[in-house]
Amino acid sequence: MSRRDCLLATLVAGIWGFNFVVIDWGMGDVPPLVFVAVRFLVVLVPAVFVVPRPDLPWRTILGVGAFMSLGQFGFLYVSMQQGMPAGLAGLVLQAQVVLTILIAAVALRERPTAAQGLGVALGVAGLVTIAFGRGGHVPLPALALCLTGALMWAIGNVVSRASGATGGLALTVWSALVVPIPVLVLAVALDGPHTLVIAAHAFGVRAAVSTLYTAGLASLVGYGIFNGLLSRNPSSAVVPWILLVPPVSIGSAWLLLGERPSPAELVGGVLLVAGVLVTLRRSPRRTATPAPTPSSADRPRPALPAPSGSAAR
Repeated sequence: MSRRDCLLATLVAGIWGFNFVVIDWGMGDVPPLVFVAVRFLVVLVPAVFVVPRPDLPWRTILGVGAFMSLGQFGFLYVSMQQGMPAGLAGLVLQAQVVLTILIAAVALRERPTAAQGLGVALGVAGLVTIAFGRGGHVPLPALALCLTGALMWAIGNVVSRASGATGGLALTVWSALVVPIPVLVLAVALDGPHTLVIAAHAFGVRAAVSTLYTAGLASLVGYGIFNGLLSRNPSSAVVPWILLVPPVSIGSAWLLLGERPSPAELVGGVLLVAGVLVTLRRSPRRTATPAPTPSSADRPRPALPAPSGSAAR
């Protein structure tokens, strides 16, 4: 990855890390699936009328939307509504890093390098360390839902990478087509029509500010940059940067929501950062030894001209 792409990946990690606090702060009593639908409606309109459709098959556009947007955030929002803390959600969702590299290795035959493997191992060690530091107070259904969201994100990453799309913003906007209506239909099917009335009464200033952040920064800016990075670089080089999200989410949840991290969480955050640095370390290039200049005796002599009337073979 170029230096510019590394800086862009760091920016995305920061935006996404703070995203979990913003979701938790803004959702309140708004039904989670309706909150997801509103978020992606804001992503979609009016951008879909301004941003040209990416030059990709509809199955690719809808596939990215189904997994990276609808699947990931549908499961994430419900998970947080079921009791997943914001800081821990930012951590658990990063299981997508390992899942993406594994899926890409099978589906795209992108074999990770030794440095990338070591970096991911350090990142996983950091995740495990932080998880042990959290204790067992998280409801099991909330944890399972969050992990399923991580799997959806991983599949979406690979679909985006396989598409070869060069316009990250265009793919982000147009893939949002698959989210609002299906999510609203699912919300009504699960909770009844009254869920829309509850959402209308509960949707206040906090929810509006949260939606503007999650739709504008996290989706349009964040996923626009991220999809662009995936189109220019291997998945195993881009995705490990997102291991920087948990330290940001845990730190911001500590400062703003009072979710104080334990010593194990702090150690785990250090391991995550180390994992990213190791993963992105470039292998030293070997210096080619210049070939010796041949002497006049070693130089090939010009071939004699072929006899007249013979054919060259």
